[in-house]
Order: sequence, then structure tokens, then C-alpha cells
Amino acid sequence: MTMKRLAPSLLIASLLAAQAPQAPVLAGHPVRFDAQRRIVPWTSWNAALDREMAFYATCPSDHGYPRFATVTFLDGAWEPMPERTDSIPATQNGMGILSYLKYHELRGRRNPRTLSMARAMGDYLLKEALTPDAGAWPRFVRSTGHRGRFPQPPDAGSQNDRPYEIQPDKGGIAGYALVLLAEAVGDPRYFKAAVHLATVLARHQRPGDATTSPFPFRVDYRTGEARGPVSGNMTYILRLYDALVTRGHGEFAAPRAALWAWIRDYQIPSAAADGALFAQFFEDHDTPTNRTAWAPLNLARYLLERREALDPDWLAHSRTLVDFTRRTFTHTELGITVCHEQDEDRQAWGGVNSTYGAVLALYAKASGSPALAQEARAALDYALYAIDPEGRPRDLPTSERLGGWQEDAHTDVVHNVVDALRAYPEWGE
Repeated sequence: MTMKRLAPSLLIASLLAAQAPQAPVLAGHPVRFDAQRRIVPWTSWNAALDREMAFYATCPSDHGYPRFATVTFLDGAWEPMPERTDSIPATQNGMGILSYLKYHELRGRRNPRTLSMARAMGDYLLKEALTPDAGAWPRFVRSTGHRGRFPQPPDAGSQNDRPYEIQPDKGGIAGYALVLLAEAVGDPRYFKAAVHLATVLARHQRPGDATTSPFPFRVDYRTGEARGPVSGNMTYILRLYDALVTRGHGEFAAPRAALWAWIRDYQIPSAAADGALFAQFFEDHDTPTNRTAWAPLNLARYLLERREALDPDWLAHSRTLVDFTRRTFTHTELGITVCHEQDEDRQAWGGVNSTYGAVLALYAKASGSPALAQEARAALDYALYAIDPEGRPRDLPTSERLGGWQEDAHTDVVHNVVDALRAYPEWGE
């Protein structure tokens, strides 16, 4: 029996193909690179974003709320992950409201369904995820809870919260989102709730210093007993105060001024050193010294948005925050600079890595840096590989399974992509 022989040229081509490295795969997509080894999107940003939002429009409802508003851990078929019953109501829905409002603006306010989803997240916070109307922190939004509880019970604390604990900074996130939601849909209930959250926060605000932030990271809502001297995310409380002062609530001007003075005089200088005043943000960690990338990035975003209206030194201070994040929380994957979450978690989760890409894009635009713009775009290209052709995202591009943390898969991602597109619209094509 004779065997077929390949022509020499075909044999060489076959051997070279066998020896060629296989293209890396992210979330089922072979990763594409251009001739300069820069990552290329698997589809256009606008198409990826629209696919994801269309997929989330199909989310089933529980008790009148889209399931992703009430469940933190979902698979790609909207099923709760059985091993995780804990949830993070305030961050998940507060950032979700901001994402849906920004996407609604980006698409010309044409789809009322987008606003109705934002309303549903706001309704869930107000009807199902507040502390009782008693104690030191009454009717305050829950940082953590449990899926399937309508409303959350008095001892709903989960993850690294104790049963009766809340996180003050999460009230800033939710409150600021509710101010914008009230204006977008014309419903004063949300504004009233935001004023209440700010009132409770202002009542408990303390003078900060070089080792203590104006709010602790956690408190027992019944007694006010504090745990964790530093809470790195003071930005959204400042946003909430600012939003209310500009809308006629002058009672928040003094706490706003004191909070900003601490951020300016202590927290930003901390980023030029060891960044100790950016410790603690994530609900599932409680090491007092655990610094995060999320907090300095979101402060830089606010400085870049408000500029001289907030801080005459906004560009220099933004650079301090961006430089701290880049030297402390970035690493490379597939040759791409990505941002990991915190000292205790070095994975480029969707929320923080998309935050990095967005804030770096805003800074690159303001400072006129093509190199940083390229780095920002690559980080976001990497993050968007997490979306599959059906619009189903993963919380981590390297994860083998769809879904996961809804904050990292969706609610804390969409607004970042929108911010980057506002800075560089051409990136969406």
C-alpha cells in the first residue's frame, strides 16, 4: 500500500501551522491582535454594548423587579448560582441606575424600557433593601443582604458584614443615583429618599485625619458602633452632597465642605505615598489595610468631570490618583495592561478593569496623552471580550462560565464604556 506524499511546499506549510502558537481565547472569543500586537475588539463597542443591554432586557422578574436587581450571582440563563445566596444591593443597583441612565442618554433617550429598568432598581432599593425605621442609621440602604428576601430582614448582613451592619459609603452611591433617577423619570420619591440618606450621613460625619476617614467603613445600624477606621470611597458621598446643594439643599454645604477638605488635604496626598486612605471598599473584605483601585479611580473620575468647579488643581490631583493606581494595581495579561481590584484580589474583574479603562480615557483626553489613551482603549477592549455573541457577559473575561457577580458582569461596567465613548466616540465603531 502506498501513502500519499505532500508536496514540499505544502509539507513545510503544514509543519509551520502545527508549530504556530494557538490564538489565546477569552470568553470563547479568539483574541485578535493587529500588526503592532495591539488587541483588536471582537466586535464594535457599540454592537457589544447594545447586545448586552438587549440581553438584560429579557431578564425575568421576581416580585416585580428584574432578577439581576435582586440576585448578585446569576448564570448565563438567569438562574441563581446555588452556592451563593449573598447579595450587594446598594452597589449593584446604585451603579446599575447610573449605567442605565448613561446608556439612555447615549442612545438619545429613545427606549423607555431602559428607564423602566432603572426605576425598578430604585424601587428595589427603597422598598426591599433598607434598614428598619429605628436605630442610629434608620431607613439606610443595605450594603449586603440575601437573595429571595422581600424585604431584607433586620439581620440581613452577609459577606463580610455582620448581620446588623451597613456601609456608609454605599449610601452615597445609592443616594447620588437616586437624585439622578428622580430627575430622569420625574418622581420625587427618589429625591426624598436621597435627601434622607444624606441627612443620616451628615448626622454621623466626623472630622477625619491622617489615619481616619470622615466615615467608618462599617457600622451597626442599631447602635452606631463602628468597624474599620478608613473607608476609601468618600467620592459618592461628596457627589450626593454636591447634587443636593445645587438643588437647593443648603444644609449639606457645611458637611460637603468638610468632606472635600479631608479628601483634598489628606486622602489625595495619601495617593502620592502608600495610599493607606484608599483602604476598604468591597463588601466581601474586611482587612482594614486592604487598599482598592476602585476608590482612587472614582475620585479621579469626579475631578475630571467637575474640573475647576471642584478643584483648581484637578489635573495634578487626577494625575496623582491615576499614577497611584497604575503603579499599585496594574499588571499585564496577554500583553495588555489591566487593572486588578485590590491588594487582596489581583484579578481584572469587569467592574474595576472597565473603571480603569474609562477613567484613564478621561485623563488621557484631558492631559493630551495618546499613549495613555491607547492603554485605556486596550483595557476596555479586554473587558468587552467578556460579552458573548448573544450579549451574555461574564464577570471576568478569563472565567469559564457565563454570568457571576452582576456588578462585575453588568451594572458597574456599562457606565464605564459610556464614559469612554463620550471621550472618544470613534472607539465605538
